[in-house]
Amino acid sequence: MIWSDLGFLLSKVRYNENSLICEFFTKDHGKSTGIVFGGTSKKIKNYLQIGNKFFINYTAKTDNRIGHFKVEIERALSPLYFDEKHKLSCIICAMQMIKLLNAESQRNYDVFQLIDNFYTILESTDWLTKYIFWELELFKILGYDLEFKSLTNKILEDQKVIYVSKSNVGKKIIPNFLIDKSQKPENFNNLLEGLKLLGEYLEKSILRPNNLSLPLNRINFINLLKSSKFH
Repeated sequence: MIWSDLGFLLSKVRYNENSLICEFFTKDHGKSTGIVFGGTSKKIKNYLQIGNKFFINYTAKTDNRIGHFKVEIERALSPLYFDEKHKLSCIICAMQMIKLLNAESQRNYDVFQLIDNFYTILESTDWLTKYIFWELELFKILGYDLEFKSLTNKILEDQKVIYVSKSNVGKKIIPNFLIDKSQKPENFNNLLEGLKLLGEYLEKSILRPNNLSLPLNRINFINLLKSSKFH
């Protein structure tokens, strides 16, 4: 099997002294795994960064054996944020989400385009708000449409509109910006609550039924936001 494609690097692990096993999400072949020979060399490792976009040549002797990649850098995206630890952590989080939620070798152009759009989000001043909606869009593309409006009751409390979940287990308030997109998050804690709600949904409705755990890099991303006074 031989093919060429564009792809974003999702993960890399050492295979031997000189090589890496890498996963890419590609435009026409979905998530693909293979060996990058010489991936630990100075020539390659400097640009073989999680989140970067590559032109890929893939070769495998049979469909049942792992193949190998020859890669050329298309766009060095992650290095743009080496000095911005929150955004760099967000990149690693997003790529792990793509890796975890997509099956091997299943083409999904919408997911590929969503990764492209992700880097436009990072250029925005309200990138964290947009990232929350990016996660929601990822769930929707993969068949898990989380529609908060249908899951909440709209009530008036102290002359203020609030949205409360219809669940019988406790009174959970849903941040207004998740339901009324014309509203901005009230504060940083509002954003954290949004990320927490998406994480709970991800774990309960998507990961747990498939015997998967919440991505560690997503947990680390949220903890970094909390601890480093991002707001």
